[in-house]
Amino acid sequence: MARITLPDGSALEVAEGTTARQVAEKIGPGLAKAAVAARIDGKLVDLSAPVTDNTRVQIITSKDREGLEVMRHSCAHVMAEAICGLWPQAKLVYGPTVQDGFYYDIDLDEPIRPDDFPRIEARMQEIVRADKPFTRREMSRQEALEKLKGDKYKSDNIERVDSQVISFYSHGDNGFQDLCRGPHVPSTARVGSFKIMSVAGAYWHGDATQKMLQRVYGTSWPSKKDLDEYLNRLEEAKKRDHRVLGKQLELFSFSEMGPGFAFMHPKGMVVWNEMLDFMRQMNRKYGYREVRTPVILNEELWHRSGHWDNYKENMYFTKIDDIGYAVKPMNCPGGCLLFKTTRHSYRELPLRMAEFGMVHRHEASGVMHGLFRVRQFTQDDAHIYCTPSQIESEIIGVINLIFETYRAFGFQDFAIELSTKPEKHIGSDEIWETATNALKAALEHKKITYRINEGDGAFYGPKIDFHVKDCIGRSWQVGTIQLDFSMPQRFELSYVDEDNTEKTPVMIHRAVLGSLERFMGILIEQYAGALPLWLSPEQVRVMTISEKSNEYAAKVQETLNGADLRCGVDLSDEKIGAKIAKAHGEKTPYMLVVGPKEAESNTVNVRIRGSQETRTVPVDQFLAMMKRKIADKAVDMRF
Repeated sequence: MARITLPDGSALEVAEGTTARQVAEKIGPGLAKAAVAARIDGKLVDLSAPVTDNTRVQIITSKDREGLEVMRHSCAHVMAEAICGLWPQAKLVYGPTVQDGFYYDIDLDEPIRPDDFPRIEARMQEIVRADKPFTRREMSRQEALEKLKGDKYKSDNIERVDSQVISFYSHGDNGFQDLCRGPHVPSTARVGSFKIMSVAGAYWHGDATQKMLQRVYGTSWPSKKDLDEYLNRLEEAKKRDHRVLGKQLELFSFSEMGPGFAFMHPKGMVVWNEMLDFMRQMNRKYGYREVRTPVILNEELWHRSGHWDNYKENMYFTKIDDIGYAVKPMNCPGGCLLFKTTRHSYRELPLRMAEFGMVHRHEASGVMHGLFRVRQFTQDDAHIYCTPSQIESEIIGVINLIFETYRAFGFQDFAIELSTKPEKHIGSDEIWETATNALKAALEHKKITYRINEGDGAFYGPKIDFHVKDCIGRSWQVGTIQLDFSMPQRFELSYVDEDNTEKTPVMIHRAVLGSLERFMGILIEQYAGALPLWLSPEQVRVMTISEKSNEYAAKVQETLNGADLRCGVDLSDEKIGAKIAKAHGEKTPYMLVVGPKEAESNTVNVRIRGSQETRTVPVDQFLAMMKRKIADKAVDMRF
């Protein structure tokens, strides 16, 4: 018999050779029906994999993130078979999952067009209806290379993995087989509801000297309802595209003279500065002192920090007086130099230093996307230097800061990930274990539900990542807390402890908004350009019914601007309906219509963005309401 442990800690005895699928059946028919894969001692495997004695077993369904990815990867194989059936000359390259779907790169001289998508989907449906089982076959590395001799793409895929055991998956008896490490769903009928989304060009390994491939994108969801909801979200997302709204509302732009470098317009700078001012307030509230470090620093610094070995491909370099320098991709090494300029006592710790640091990272031209992926951005960065005993309380303080900040910007739904040691890292295994356990302790102290993201930590330490969900259900990774024992050692940072000996501090890296540019893009899409009152470039616009009221309109504008509101005025000859429509189009929160009646009574007729309701109130009452809503960071603009 084999004794296994389930996720809830309970034990189950099964016969030797029992598969994960049979374990699911033993637990219950509902779970067995929903199961798509399993984890055995943390490793994601097919349901056909056998369990052994003293192992931890978790059954994965399509409701789990890993299960959804397995389902989508299996759907990519079904799509690949369908394409090869329609275009026998097609050569498969690779087909990974991506956020919300999957793609497959295809070497095919004949172009695949959107008109072909229904044909591909129809062939996929035939494969799904056949309910063909996915079957795994393993062989040695040499056998696999011999089998794929002449297929440069698949042979290259094998050369890029370290494993001596290579696996292939087939479904059905028609001969379709693909090199793949798996796992896969039990059969083709389990790939969910799918749709081919688009096709684009892609170079092999991103190398522009290689042949252009065709990258066919698809999406797959557990049910038709889930698929329809996703497609509806995409339609809604198109209306919210920050690139379109940014141009329409004159917030920012890009130029061919600086690809990936955003130009902030005056209206965009209002939003930017409001974000910055708010974060400065939060930093003061939570005990941070603001610093600034240089953008360009000597190459030697980046060797010492570990960035040269682990991040060099993302950096820009230059020479000054024939000496090599690097443009900083991160603020932390400069922060270490700053800490080292002064001798520190344990009484000073924790020392919290915040920096709105401009960084530059080399991004491939194909991945840049408006403000979401740029080559120059500003981080709302901070570094906390503390003693080991202060780690938990400091991380709890950062978590409180992050949650308070997100709520102020209108986000209420958060998800937390703990990312562990990546393959490429610095520091010993013992240091990584200590750091990871410290992050877990803080999360558990706060009773925060989180998921483990294996192998996705920063190269210098594990991290907690914060995801916010927007109003149409999309998730955005924003803030991060990273615990670092290695960099303080590399920079020989120290403080004098209570026993008068020198000790190395622990370094906590944290960002709340992350990239200010990216967060601004997220806000634009969250609110479809109709930003909350406190963030709006123009908060109020006064508009006249006729020129007879121009003097009164100017007086109202002067009063509101004098009270630190951002108030514009429309004294044009347009009819009032056209003025109101223009203000609505420019997402102005409040429109104040004035005429002789309002001038006589010192009132304004208030119209609210997105509403047909109007209300006439005294100017001072309107001003008091505005002040209150701005102070409260209110999203609701109603009286």
